[in-house]
Amino acid sequence: MSPTPLSPKTILITGAAGGIGRATVKLFAESGWRVIGVDRGEFDGEPFPADGLYIQSDISIGENLESIFAQAHAFTGALHALVNNAAVQIAKPLLQTSVEEWDAVMASNLRSVFLSVKLAHPLFKAAGGGAIVNVSSVHAVATSANIAAYAASKGGLLALTRAMAIEFAPDNIRVNAILPGAVDTPMLRAGLGRGHVAGGDIQTRLDNLARRTVNGRVGQPSEIAHAIYFLADETQSSFMTGQALIVDGGATARLRTE
Repeated sequence: MSPTPLSPKTILITGAAGGIGRATVKLFAESGWRVIGVDRGEFDGEPFPADGLYIQSDISIGENLESIFAQAHAFTGALHALVNNAAVQIAKPLLQTSVEEWDAVMASNLRSVFLSVKLAHPLFKAAGGGAIVNVSSVHAVATSANIAAYAASKGGLLALTRAMAIEFAPDNIRVNAILPGAVDTPMLRAGLGRGHVAGGDIQTRLDNLARRTVNGRVGQPSEIAHAIYFLADETQSSFMTGQALIVDGGATARLRTE
């Protein structure tokens, strides 16, 4: 069913309990959207929006996604935006990455998006269209050592974004990708703890990352959330689809030979 003009719009956000996901949940809820959040972990620390729905589930498992979207359909009947944000990261040399680790990254970061958009499509149709925002990464366009599986998944997600934008345009569904750079999230700190960036303790490694940006600092989850909102909101980005929005403090603008 289509909502009345005064009805709030509904968004589904995966990876909702993490740094970027949590900030995105907060921003959309404060902006009057009803939020469906999905994450394999609990949404701890603060209550999930009272008028929303939180589903604790692992999206790397196809059967779980079917259950998630069945619950979403029962909750709303129509979906106006989908943010594919959930991801896992393996930080180790390619030759030391097992087949199981590679497959786990692809299942979480790429296959889950393929399945989610298929399951979400009827809900978008019921809403008369909407927006999909895929959270890719600057690793889709420029990467570093010891993160090959993650980079490959995010590069695939960027290509999938373009393909979906073309195929879904007749249904009034816009599809864009956001490519964050270094953002101070639990995932980034965990990667630094595994030695993804060399040099000292985690704070020293964060400082090293900050110096590589034009802005001289790492990003905050709320800054990425606002960029996601821009891509999801029809009133702000209605003529954008199939695009990649890089939000990295200027890191990819600078020549590495400097």
